Amino acid sequence: MKVLVTGSSGLIGSYLVRELLTRGHSVVGVDNFSKYGPAGRRILDHPQYQLVHGDARDADLLTDLLVDCDHFVAGAAMTGGISYFHTFAYDLLATNERITAAACDAAIRVHGNGPLQKVTYLSSPMVYENTASWPSKEGDERHVPPPSSSYGFQKLAVEYFARAAWDQYNLPYTIVRPFNCVDVGEERTAGQGEERSGDIKVSMSHVVPDLVQKVLKGQDPVHILGSGTQVRHFTYGRDLARGICEAVFQPAALNEDFNLANAESTTILALAERIWLKIKGEDVPFRCTTDTPFEHDVQRRSPDVAKARDVLGFEATTPLDEILDKVIPWVRQAITDGRL
Repeated sequence: MKVLVTGSSGLIGSYLVRELLTRGHSVVGVDNFSKYGPAGRRILDHPQYQLVHGDARDADLLTDLLVDCDHFVAGAAMTGGISYFHTFAYDLLATNERITAAACDAAIRVHGNGPLQKVTYLSSPMVYENTASWPSKEGDERHVPPPSSSYGFQKLAVEYFARAAWDQYNLPYTIVRPFNCVDVGEERTAGQGEERSGDIKVSMSHVVPDLVQKVLKGQDPVHILGSGTQVRHFTYGRDLARGICEAVFQPAALNEDFNLANAESTTILALAERIWLKIKGEDVPFRCTTDTPFEHDVQRRSPDVAKARDVLGFEATTPLDEILDKVIPWVRQAITDGRL
C-alpha cells in the first residue's frame, strides 16, 4: 500500500517511515524541517520513499499527494518538551490547528474518489492532562476537565476534528496517543535556544536526553524540574512505530482510539538515578536537587494499555534500561559533535 506521512522527519515520524518501508509499503513523506532544521535530520534513501519538502498547512499540496494513497498518517505538528509548550504557546496552538484543518480538508476532498481508506491522527496523552484518576482509559478525555495547556487543548481538538470529519463527511479515522517517546535522534530544536539548568545549559528537548546531558556534562547534584515524583511511561520510538502501523492497517481500529505506551511506569527521580548509575557507576553517590517546575508539568501520566493489546495485538516490549543503553551513547556522541 501507499501511505502519506506528514511530519515524516520528526522523531516518531522518521521511525514510522522506516517501519512502513520494512513492511513493504511505499511512503510519501512531507516535512518542512521546522523542528530540527534542514541539516538536523539524515534523509532516508530508499527506492520506495519520496520526501516532499513542503508545509503540512498546504491543503492543496496534501490533496495532490493523497490522490493515489491508500492511507494518510497525519503526524505533523509543532511539538516538543515542556519548555517548548511555554516558549511557543500561541504559535503551537495556531499552527497545529491549521495543520489539522488542512489534513482533514485534503482527505475529505479525495476520499471516495480514490484509494484513500482512512486517516490516522497522532494525538497526545496531554488530552488527559487534568484527569484525577488513573490509569487513563480511552474515552476518559471526553469526561475529565479539558487540558489547561495550549498544547493539550489543541491535541484534544485534533480528536474532535477526526470525529467531526467522520460525522459530517464519513471520513474514517483512527486516533493514536503515543506516550513519552524516547529514542536516538532527539536533536536540538531549531529556533529554541539552550536554557540554563543549574550550572550548565541544556537544549530542554525532553526529560530523558536532558537528564543524560546533565550527567554527562558533570552536573552534580543533578537538577530536576519539580519534586521528581512525576510519573511517566517512557516508550521506545521503534515500539511506537510498530503500534502506529498496527493502528493504520488493523480493520478493528476503524473509528477507534488507542493509547500506545510502555506498561512500565517510573518517576522522574528514579529515572535520573538510573541514568546516573549507568553513566557514573555505583562508586559515585547519586545526588539531585529540585528546581521550580513549569506550569503545565503533569504530575502523573499513566495509560491503560489494554485496548491496544486486545484490539491491535500491540505491546511496547522494550524496557527502560534497554532504551537508556541506546540513548546514552547517542547523546554522548552528540555532545562530542557539538549537536547537543
